[in-house]
Amino acid sequence: MIVAPPPTVADSWPAGIVVAVALFGLAIGSFLNVVIARLPAGRSLVRPRSTCPGCSALLKWYDNIPVLSFLALRGRCRTCGMRISWRYPIVEMVTAVVLVLAYVALGPTADFAVAVVLLPALIAITGIDLQHQLIPDAITLPGILVGLLLNLATGRISWVESVIGIVLGGGLFFLIILVSRGGMGGGDLKLGAMLGAFLGWKALLFGLFVAIVLGGVIGAAFLATGVRGRKDPIPFGPFLAAGGAMALVWGERAFSWWVRGFVG
Repeated sequence: MIVAPPPTVADSWPAGIVVAVALFGLAIGSFLNVVIARLPAGRSLVRPRSTCPGCSALLKWYDNIPVLSFLALRGRCRTCGMRISWRYPIVEMVTAVVLVLAYVALGPTADFAVAVVLLPALIAITGIDLQHQLIPDAITLPGILVGLLLNLATGRISWVESVIGIVLGGGLFFLIILVSRGGMGGGDLKLGAMLGAFLGWKALLFGLFVAIVLGGVIGAAFLATGVRGRKDPIPFGPFLAAGGAMALVWGERAFSWWVRGFVG
């Protein structure tokens, strides 16, 4: 009797699909660079075409290929030689890697459909918050509605869980803002509500826990090493984004584990 070997990783995640997800991630990452550069300035995301910030020369299509163009040009503008920020290939690669990891972890499921929308939004928010200490309403406010509608469409979680997540995510940060007297911004409140809409209240609790732990550990390390002073602001958006991304994959399981621990 011949027994078939157990499925391997390659069998579980066909290479062609993984490559397609990676290429899609690179393309989305290229667009996220436009969002990060233009959205805080209130500029159109569509027009004008991409130009060099130094000489304003229009970029050719072959100078806009994610990662490869940066490497081919050695990080400089073809026309004037101005240095191109490493942020561009980093955002593109991070987006590709994050989406591939999400596909590997979630597979072709409703959770992955949510990931394709949520994770790029969180990457854009992280890039903008790190650079400008700003979480744009143009992402979070529509994101609340999109998260709710996406869960309705996929049936991933009930609309009740999503609505409770919105109220919980926004409400907790509203209380923090009141207690701290402005120690945390309204952008964090809206991001918390957006995460609640996408994740539901159960996974949101795990995401908030992760964000608080990461923020506390990294903030303490910054203070200890002198990277930041006590009065220097440390944006919380990136920690919320990291917590939200982890909660998408592990949040429901972590919540169930907590409940079992309390029950018995």
